[in-house]
Amino acid sequence: MRPFLTATWRYLVMLNYEVDPEMLRPLVPHGTELDTWQGKAFASMVGFRFLDTRVRGLAVPFHQNFDEVNLRYYVRHRGPEGWRRGVAFVKEIVPRLAIATVARVLYNEPYVALPMRHTVEMRDAEQGTPGRLEYAWKAGGRWQHLSARTRGAPQASAPGSEEEFITEHYWGYTPQRDGGCAEYRVEHPRWSVWQADGTELDCDVRGLYGARFEPFLRGKPSSAFVADGSEVSVYPGTRLPAGAPGAVATGVDHAA
Repeated sequence: MRPFLTATWRYLVMLNYEVDPEMLRPLVPHGTELDTWQGKAFASMVGFRFLDTRVRGLAVPFHQNFDEVNLRYYVRHRGPEGWRRGVAFVKEIVPRLAIATVARVLYNEPYVALPMRHTVEMRDAEQGTPGRLEYAWKAGGRWQHLSARTRGAPQASAPGSEEEFITEHYWGYTPQRDGGCAEYRVEHPRWSVWQADGTELDCDVRGLYGARFEPFLRGKPSSAFVADGSEVSVYPGTRLPAGAPGAVATGVDHAA
């Protein structure tokens, strides 16, 4: 199967917040279940650069390079080969109206289009020089942002670690209007990860994501990483079969 979309994702800032699993369960797509690490459920604010974007091999003028900021959480679904670890999104922000419209209308992805800007100061960060990243969007008449500084050189995530749990997902799950769920595969090599400090989230959480997330996203993140990113391939989505296992279970625990 040929990819539907190819791109390069770079400099992924990941601010991770421990949340109440019961708060997330009503959002979990049919046929999947909540995924946890060491008994903890996470929601992550993620900002990154979307570069050299191509749809079925074709570059769309003025829509190749842009920013994205999303709020995501972690789920799993049992496939023929075993458990597939994936993500589901609360909302995804991009600066291009056409991208958001196509994603919403054709795929029911929770995209919105807002003005965006970024700061990427990562010269020599691979050698350990501190870097700084900021992804900003304008909503409610003001600029909001997430930001982080990198510390040290990037390292491969250890198997079973929190870094691996947050960064290494190869499936996406999207609720559909009829109550079903679409599944799509994302292919990329393992990413190296910087530890991050000096993090900041300035966000109208209630306005963008709803009151349920306010108590959790208001404080400092439980952890913060910056992934270097890579080329990615996103494959066409398929419907999960009716009655697919997962949604009624209590979640899996990935321990270090």
